[in-house]
Amino acid sequence: MDLVPALQEPLKKVLGPATAKVMAEHLGLHTVGDLLHHYPRRYEERGQLTHLADLPMDEHVTVVAQVADARLHTFASSKAPRGKGQRLEVTITDGSGRLQLVFFGNGVHKPHKELLPGTRAMFAGKVSVFNRRLQLAHPAYELLRGDTEGEETVESWAGALIPLYPATAKLESWKLAKAIQTVLPSAQEAVDPLPDSLREGRGLVSLPEALLKIHRPHTKADIEDARARLKWDEAFVLQVALARRRHAETQLPAVPRKPGPDGLLTAFDDRLPFTLTDGQQRVSREIFDDLATDHPMHRLLQGEVGSGKTLVALRAMLAVVDSGGQAVMLAPTEVLAQQHHRSVVEMMGELAEGGMLGGAEHATKVVLLTGSMGAAARRHALLDLATGEAGIVIGTHALIEDKVQFHDLGLVVVDEQHRFGVEQRDALRGKGKQPPHLLVMTATPIPRTVAMTVFGDLETSVLDQLPAGRSPIASHVVPAADKPHFLARAWERVREEVSNGHQAYVVCPRIGDEDDDPKKGAKKKAAQGEPPEGDAEKRPPLAVLDVAEQLAKGPLQGLKVEVLHGRMQPDDKDAVMRRFAAGETDVLVATTVIEVGVNVPNATAMVIMDADRFGVSQLHQLRGRVGRGSAPGLCLLVSEMPEASAARQRLNAVASTRDGFELSRIDLEQRREGDVLGQAQSGARTSLRVLAVIEDEEIIAEARQEAAAVVAADPELTGLPGLRTALEALLDDEREQYLEKG
Repeated sequence: MDLVPALQEPLKKVLGPATAKVMAEHLGLHTVGDLLHHYPRRYEERGQLTHLADLPMDEHVTVVAQVADARLHTFASSKAPRGKGQRLEVTITDGSGRLQLVFFGNGVHKPHKELLPGTRAMFAGKVSVFNRRLQLAHPAYELLRGDTEGEETVESWAGALIPLYPATAKLESWKLAKAIQTVLPSAQEAVDPLPDSLREGRGLVSLPEALLKIHRPHTKADIEDARARLKWDEAFVLQVALARRRHAETQLPAVPRKPGPDGLLTAFDDRLPFTLTDGQQRVSREIFDDLATDHPMHRLLQGEVGSGKTLVALRAMLAVVDSGGQAVMLAPTEVLAQQHHRSVVEMMGELAEGGMLGGAEHATKVVLLTGSMGAAARRHALLDLATGEAGIVIGTHALIEDKVQFHDLGLVVVDEQHRFGVEQRDALRGKGKQPPHLLVMTATPIPRTVAMTVFGDLETSVLDQLPAGRSPIASHVVPAADKPHFLARAWERVREEVSNGHQAYVVCPRIGDEDDDPKKGAKKKAAQGEPPEGDAEKRPPLAVLDVAEQLAKGPLQGLKVEVLHGRMQPDDKDAVMRRFAAGETDVLVATTVIEVGVNVPNATAMVIMDADRFGVSQLHQLRGRVGRGSAPGLCLLVSEMPEASAARQRLNAVASTRDGFELSRIDLEQRREGDVLGQAQSGARTSLRVLAVIEDEEIIAEARQEAAAVVAADPELTGLPGLRTALEALLDDEREQYLEKG
């Protein structure tokens, strides 16, 4: 939220081009305002020393400690064959642990003079292990006392608390602190985005005061005051952005869509072989109420894996067709679009045969449209859309292309929302004569606060009941490295399921063809912030093609094993899925293409290889593919990770609970905050600097209420110039990162 000209000042003018370049490249900081919003990660008290015993490996750390001893060694080396090589070893202590610092060559002279026993300093460097002991090699350091220069340094750290900033190898924490010291006077000019009434009503300090206190606290209470205020800024400005989006939606006109009394929906309900759960009935009522209004519905439908979201969405689509409109379902992949098309046609029976011999009285046509269709089939489908012959259309991104025209688009259903940005939704919505209603479905349960933060412009419905007839799924971790016989037993279990007339999935992280480079996978994993752990990480992840071949020749010999992955031709994928659904294949070895929407009730077992390579929510999604019929499901999570590793703890969490909302909370607590709001958020510039989505539930909920009230009273924010400026800054920089998720 870079607010006013003083805060818009480029850093290169204030700090010089060299420092500004490092800040821009490594920390994403470009203006004075950016730097003022780069808050300390934590604070050291000068009287207290860091816990050296708890330092993380391979991370860049800043510690405050005291020199215990310093020794200069000489040694012979290729560069100094006569024993003239020099190594300075300095041991520092914090009272709880010790850490070794090492300096070599010409770099030893200055620290040898300065780092005398008893000296206190801040040290920054990357933690490594040498001879089984933690060390920092060639750390940067800043003396805290002991000579005149050091005394000045101490004075410049106002108060007893030393702020330690998120730093990089190129820019130590104290250099950042000095830079912030330089720009801190500009904080006085920060325009406050919070309305006075809100700030005073909640007893929050002003923005300039909060910025001063977060960077130069005298007491711990100062830090609390500052954080409380800055959390409110982040929550409130974001919620105002979302509230304005909601408000703008309610101003748009839409055609109310009410189902006829004895139309297609009634005929469909009459042919259902079961009754809807209470949850499905409640959520359907919420959706039908929205569809009947004259402004566009904007609803998020989240439900546990297998809670019957597709059925609820289909009933909404049928209601719209009843009222004379068309409904579209957007799926993220072709496999999923084909799967939805098949299951919708199956559920509807003769009601899906509109215009065909044998079609029922109220029948409509259900059309599939994907990018890989042949030209003739595609032409035919486009014609059905344009004439209105097709009441229900199911497809992929291909539906968004310019060529696609609808007769009267009334409802857009987006499956697996997180794969579609706002622009794509808007493009599809632009195809209606008036904006169509929108229903977004997600099978990844989202904790309430994340829903409020990321999907704040949508009303939310939750399906948390499983339909009758759904079977329980037992999940177990199979420690393949510690107990290889457990893995052998896993394959026996698969054979048992097949001999009982059932089928099984085996899921692998990788395809295994030539284009599939394990190094890329490792890079991607690092980019997702997942730490490499132990030796199991060093080999490439297991691949579908290899595993399928080994199983067919080995433990599953004699069973019919097939493969499915994303690089197969669409027709081949479809044929494999059809054979599996028809029960002709015993075991399907696949990548995560089966993660969502695949419905084969006869499949009862799933073995996930290298399960530690998948996220918690993804494992939960995958597991939801079994136990979809009357027989109980079994999910085996195979991992070579050691018992104590974080990866194994994640897997244990998945095995121990079936509650997707509980798992998504665990997932969030274990991952960095940046990941919560999707990939775009984990970049250097995230709007959430002090707000923690899970911890600050109350602030987010209250900010949402306050924001709604402010926007209702003054949608254009004419009376709140500071808030308008903050919003413009948020939407400039973070537009992709937030609202594109919405």
